[in-house]
Amino acid sequence: MPETPVPTIVIEPPVPGRAFSLYDDPSADHDDRVQRSVQWLRDSAQQHPGRIVQATSLGAEDMVLTDLIVRYGIPIDVAMIDTGRLHPETLALRARAEAHWGIRIEVFAPEPEAVAAFEAEHGPHAMYRSPALRHACCGLRKLQPLQRLLAGRTAWVTGLRREQSAQRADVPIVTTDDAGRTKLNQLAEWSWGDVWHHIRRHGVPYNPLHDAFMPSIGCAPCTRPIAVGEDFRAGRWWWEDDHRRECGLHLPSPARHAASPMASTLVQPL
Repeated sequence: MPETPVPTIVIEPPVPGRAFSLYDDPSADHDDRVQRSVQWLRDSAQQHPGRIVQATSLGAEDMVLTDLIVRYGIPIDVAMIDTGRLHPETLALRARAEAHWGIRIEVFAPEPEAVAAFEAEHGPHAMYRSPALRHACCGLRKLQPLQRLLAGRTAWVTGLRREQSAQRADVPIVTTDDAGRTKLNQLAEWSWGDVWHHIRRHGVPYNPLHDAFMPSIGCAPCTRPIAVGEDFRAGRWWWEDDHRRECGLHLPSPARHAASPMASTLVQPL
């Protein structure tokens, strides 16, 4: 196996509250956006009783969604994927969130044997060697656990927003995934400033890495801080030339498979 160059990721110590000073800038109709999102969540829970889940990454948007779900007593379960490569700050946030809201966040993880086999063949830093291997790693650590997270569900809630990237600019409020489940992007119309205004207003717990210039946080090897003026998701998989930097969780099957022929052998359609 060839030696894989591993980039050095420098994360400066978070400055508490920095994210508020950088991002808290609500839209003029922020309160209306909140009420629309709450109503959409309520309607979705009524349409899918006992079979709807929020798939949280513990990112800022997802923390807002969980806050809305709990604050307004909406019967939607909350679950996350622990890829095995998350930052310690992200893992600690789960416990803080459970204590803050008095809820249980169910955790789904990749199969240890599959991860061990992949790393034995390709090494622990395979994601840096090629886009195909990176997508295969995402498939193993994210997509396969997501299938188990969504098993028996008819609807799921995500934190996708149109402002996040060009690839997400047309994200609908409600859509359907490959398996026919209802997929709800109920913050789609929110701005980044709306997200942080809600977090600050309601004391919502958040990942301290957001205070270290990391607006979009994924696995530790695949996330770096961004510089002033860089795109919101520039810190994700930054070594790749492809402008479509996604893990596959929110891509339809043809796009996932086109991005990575190798991943298609590891991941079944959702």
